[in-house]
Amino acid sequence: MSTNAMKESKVDVLIIGAGPAGVMACNALAKNGVNVRVVDQRPIKVAAGQADGIQPRTIEVLQSYGLADRLLREGNQMHMAAFYNPSPKGGIELTDRVADVTSPTARYPFEVTPVTLHQGAIEAIFLDSMQGFGVEVDRPMVPTALQLSQDLRILEDPQSYPVQVTLRNTGTSDVQVDTEIVHAKFVIGADGAHSWVRKSLNIAMEGEQTDYIWGVVDFTPVTDFPDIRNRCAIHSNNGSCMIIPREGDLVRLYIQLGDKDFVDSSGRVDRSKVGPHQLLEVANRSLHPYSIETPESFHWWTIYIIGQRVASKFSVNERVFIVGDACHTHSPKAGLGMNASMNDSHNLAWKLTHVLRGWAGFPLLKTYEFERRKFAQDLINFDKQFAKLFSGKPRTEHNQDGVSHEEFFKIFQTFGGFTSGIGIHYNSSIITNTSHQSYARNLTVGERMPPQKFLRAADYRPVELQDLLPSDARFKILVFAGDTSDAAQLSKVEVHAEELADLLEKLAPGPDIFSAFDILSISSAAKSNVRYNDLPKRLRSHWSKVLIDDDDVRGAPEVSRGNGCRNYGIATTGAIIIVRPDGYVGMTAALHEVKDVGNYLGSFMKAAE
Repeated sequence: MSTNAMKESKVDVLIIGAGPAGVMACNALAKNGVNVRVVDQRPIKVAAGQADGIQPRTIEVLQSYGLADRLLREGNQMHMAAFYNPSPKGGIELTDRVADVTSPTARYPFEVTPVTLHQGAIEAIFLDSMQGFGVEVDRPMVPTALQLSQDLRILEDPQSYPVQVTLRNTGTSDVQVDTEIVHAKFVIGADGAHSWVRKSLNIAMEGEQTDYIWGVVDFTPVTDFPDIRNRCAIHSNNGSCMIIPREGDLVRLYIQLGDKDFVDSSGRVDRSKVGPHQLLEVANRSLHPYSIETPESFHWWTIYIIGQRVASKFSVNERVFIVGDACHTHSPKAGLGMNASMNDSHNLAWKLTHVLRGWAGFPLLKTYEFERRKFAQDLINFDKQFAKLFSGKPRTEHNQDGVSHEEFFKIFQTFGGFTSGIGIHYNSSIITNTSHQSYARNLTVGERMPPQKFLRAADYRPVELQDLLPSDARFKILVFAGDTSDAAQLSKVEVHAEELADLLEKLAPGPDIFSAFDILSISSAAKSNVRYNDLPKRLRSHWSKVLIDDDDVRGAPEVSRGNGCRNYGIATTGAIIIVRPDGYVGMTAALHEVKDVGNYLGSFMKAAE
C-alpha cells in the first residue's frame, strides 16, 4: 500500500498507552479543552491485577478533578499497619500496630490511608470521566514508527506538528484501513516499563536490577491470621511477606521468593516454574503458626524481579515526553508506582495546556523533567532502602546481622510523608520561588497546599480550601487580607487589589482575568462584623470566593477563629499565596508587594497581546 493511501490525522497531544498514567493525562487535558487522543495496544481494558494502592496525596489530586468520591465509595480503606517478626517460640508474632499513614496534614483524617482498587477499576474511573469530554481509547492500536522534526523553526513554534507517529490497527485484517499517520504537536509515552516510545527515542534507563524475586497473588482468603484485613509487614526466618487488603473480601499477598530456580538462563523470571499454589505454600511457611487455606481459585498472580531504574531524560525537545513506568521502575511494595505515574501526568498536563493556549513558552515544559525526574530519583533511593530491608533476613538471636524491627519501623515512619505523597517537594525553579517564604512560615513553597477549613463570608458555610482549588489549569491567587472590618486595613486591601488586578490583566489572554486566574480572598474579620461585599470586587469572581477565618456557627472544632492563618503561619498584616494549577505552592509574598507576584508570573507566562 502506498503512503498516499494511508489515513492521516492531526492532534494537539497524542498519548501512547492507556494505563493509569495515560488516562490520567488524557482526562486532565480533555478537561482543559485540549484536542487529545489516546491509543493502546491492548484490545480491552485491564480487568484485574497489576498496580493498586492510591495514596493520600493522590486522593487529594483526584478530588481536584472531581473523581475522589467514586474512589472512596468503591475502594477499601486501610487504617492500620501491623508488623510481625520471628517469635522466640518459633514462627512469627505481632510486634506492633500503628496508623498506616502518619502524615499530620492528610486531607481525610478518617481515611489517613491508601485506598486499594485494582488497576482496571482505577482506569475505569478515568475512562468514564473521559467519555464525558467525548474522548475514548482507540484500541487495539500499535505504534510502529515515530519521527521528530529536527528543524528548529518548527520545534520552536508551539502550533506546529513536528511529531509524526505511524499507528497500526491490529483489530482489522483490512490492509487498506489498518495504518494511520498521526501528526501531533506533542506526544506522551505512557506505555509502561518496556516503553516503545522511550526505546524509539534511544532514552536509556539508568539503574540496576536486584536479586530480589517476589510473587504476587490476589484471592479471597480463609485464614486464622488476625490481621488479614490490615496492611502487614511480615519478617520471618522463612522469608518476608506483605499483606494488602483489597476491595470486597480480596487480599493481595507479596511473597519473597529466595529460590533462583524461578529464573531462566537470561536472568528473567520463568513463570512456567511457579504458580499461585506454590506462592501460597511459600506464604504459609512465612505465616506459621498461622495459615491460609488453599482457595478454589485465584483472582490474579504474577512474579517479578525488582528493578530500580530512572530514565536518563523525560523528554526530547519538549515535544515528546515519557511518564510513569516508562521513565521509572521500582518495587511495588511501598505502593508508589501507580501514584507516581499519575502524578507525573498531573504535573505535565497543566503545563502542556498553558503552552498550547499560548499562555506560556517552552521553558515551562522544561520544569516537568526538572521536577519529576528529581522525584523519581528520590523514589528509587527510598526504594533501595525499603526493598533491602524488606527482603533482608530478620534479626534473631542467631542472626545479629539481620534486619531489626526498629530499623524497618524507622524507615516506615521517616518516609511517611514521602510514601503518602504529602511530603513531595519541588525545588526552586521559575514556577517555584522561595524568596519570600517567611510571609507564610508554616507553608512550604514547592509542596502541596495543605487542607484547611474556612467559612464562606456570604452564607457562613464551612468549606474546605482544597475544594476551591480545582485542577482547571488556572493559577489560584489566595489573598489573605487581614481584618477587613478595620477601615484602615480595608483601605490598604483596596489599593493592593487594584495593583493586583492591573497586573493580572496584563497576563490574562482576554479582558476576563478569571479565565487564567482565580482569586480567593480570606479575611480574618469576625463573622459578626464581616460583609463579604466590602472586599474589592476585583478580588472576587463570585460571592462564594470570599472566606473568613472564624469559628463555625455550630462550634465545629476544626473551623475555629484564626485557625487558617495560624496553621499557615500568616501574620495579621496579610499575605498573598500563589497556588499552581497542580495544587502546589508556587510562591508567597507580602500583601503590599504585588510586584513580587508580577515578577514570579512574568518569568514564565506570556504577556497578553
